[in-house]
Amino acid sequence: VLLTHADLADRRRYLNARHTLRTLLDLGIVPIVNENDTVAVEELRFGDNDNLSALTASLIEADLLVILSDVGGVYTADPALDPAAVLVPVATADDALVARAAGPARTDVGTGGMTSKLEAARKAAAAGIPTIIADGGREGALAAAFDPTVETGTLILAEDDPLARRKHWIAYALKPGGALHVDEGAERAVRKGGRSLLPSGVRAVEGGFGVGDCVSCVGPDGREFARGLVNYSAAEIERLKGAHTRDIERLLGYKGSDEVIHRDDLVLVAPPETVG
Repeated sequence: VLLTHADLADRRRYLNARHTLRTLLDLGIVPIVNENDTVAVEELRFGDNDNLSALTASLIEADLLVILSDVGGVYTADPALDPAAVLVPVATADDALVARAAGPARTDVGTGGMTSKLEAARKAAAAGIPTIIADGGREGALAAAFDPTVETGTLILAEDDPLARRKHWIAYALKPGGALHVDEGAERAVRKGGRSLLPSGVRAVEGGFGVGDCVSCVGPDGREFARGLVNYSAAEIERLKGAHTRDIERLLGYKGSDEVIHRDDLVLVAPPETVG
């Protein structure tokens, strides 16, 4: 089965792909999924098979994601450089130790290094799916991953409170068409209060996105902390930024919504410790 990012970015095609894959599984057929490189354009590529595997796991609501590589799992340091490096048997996706252990961008196997594998594990964890990262060169590695009595690789635990499927789709299946730079108060309201993003909190607009597109929400520190589907175009938000909701109709000549992004269409994508 060949997929492109566009297959997952379009909600209808996303659901059709899920139905197809789950039907194959119900029939006892194990689908082999890969990116359709012949039609994928660079800006809409998955980037690596690790990322594709996490999105596919979420797509079919898998019970477990197994990523086989040329390393035994996640270590406290690069085992090729540090003989004292120790395998981490169990961790969370946002564990500080795991984040520091992420190595180079590439390995000898596949297109992604440990960094991409941990990013994939984080996406899977957000969908409620645990991940095992193990050495694919070890005999019986895949069977061991499914045997709870055998310790193999590193188990990245699923989040206790995973994202709803639609919010996971917004956070990870869509590619932002632009960015909204917001003030500290707006970031706090969204991240800690679960509020919608209002025009008053927007300070700058980046990109040429349209209504309904996915955009990044960037805090004063320059880091993305959320993604969401906008109710207004980039040109409209440029005119609305910093304004009170009561001024929307005066500024645009019409009013579609009080919110730039409604909280139902807004999802956090950064762990709490990385956002001020």
